[in-house]
Parts: sequence; C-alpha cells; structure tokens
Amino acid sequence: MTELAEIDSELVGGACLVRVRGEIDLTNTTPLSAAIEHAVPAGAGTLVLDLSGTTYLDSGGVALLLRLAERLRNRRQELRLVIPADSPIRAVVDLSGVAGAMRVESVLDDALEHQPHRPDPS
Repeated sequence: MTELAEIDSELVGGACLVRVRGEIDLTNTTPLSAAIEHAVPAGAGTLVLDLSGTTYLDSGGVALLLRLAERLRNRRQELRLVIPADSPIRAVVDLSGVAGAMRVESVLDDALEHQPHRPDPS
C-alpha cells in the first residue's frame, strides 16, 4: 500500500504554496486531499500546488486535482499547479485535460505571479 505523500505548506504573498513529494494514487487521495485542503487558509486567494517532487500520478490523483479545483472555485479561490516539463507526471496531466481546468506552470515563480488580492476576512 502506498504511503501518504509528504506535503509541506507556506504562505507566499496572497498564495498558499503546498509542495507534494512522493506518489499520488487511489490509495492515498482521500487523506492527501484532506491534508491539502486543511493547509489552505480561507484568506488565500490562490493555492499553488507544487508537484515537482511528485513521482507518480494515476487516475485517482487526476480526479483529486479536478475535485480540488472545483472546491476552491466554489470558495472563490484558484488552483495552480507546478509541474516541470521533464516531470514523470507531466504527460498524465497533459493527456488528461487537467490544464483545461486549472493553470499549469513548469516553473514555481510563474505560478506565484499575479496573485489575486483577497480582502482580509476579519
């Protein structure tokens, strides 16, 4: 059984940056999705999900990304992915049509550019 992929998060400007390392497959999508959503504060306008360290992504992982994008849209937040062109998961993302549902960048700095401003909820 695949272990939960490791994540870490930090705030960068108006974005929440979450890095995922390891494999994303059907066996760990539920706890991984919960961990990612828990890491995103309500005040973050954008979630930048850095998948540069992700070594495997199956259809369960693709479904996780699409569900996450929809949930964030409902909260008026945006999901952006970082997947280098030479990443082992880039072909899966390109062939699955994920890029039609969210912004996919090859470089982290590009994903962090032009963050939407969200007013402080307090």
